[in-house]
Amino acid sequence: QVQLVESGGGLVQAGGSLRLSCAGSGRVFSSYDIEWFRQAPGKDREFVAGINWNGASTAYADSVKGRFTISRAHAENTMYRQMDNLKAEDTAVYYCAAKGSTGRDYTRDGSPNYWGQGTQVTVSS
Repeated sequence: QVQLVESGGGLVQAGGSLRLSCAGSGRVFSSYDIEWFRQAPGKDREFVAGINWNGASTAYADSVKGRFTISRAHAENTMYRQMDNLKAEDTAVYYCAAKGSTGRDYTRDGSPNYWGQGTQVTVSS
């Protein structure tokens, strides 16, 4: 069992930045690939970014490439999500999620086993 606790989020003006955290506990957090999703009002949940077990491999949705950065700190059992140059369309509830790692580079294959509680990000234009 892995528990994921999210923090950060809030209200920011367009063009601003926010940093979200996702702290893991329970089973060895470092053995999981971590993914980042968001769900805007009235829309389906969508993939934002993913990072493999050792942080060496990442992937991003086209809509956030060059603006968002996913990283992890094993010593802290925490994944970080840096969001820069935020746009109104980035307004959503953001979730972190963990899935079993292949031990290789990150891929979209497989579905998460565990989810964080979500945190609201609102970007005002």
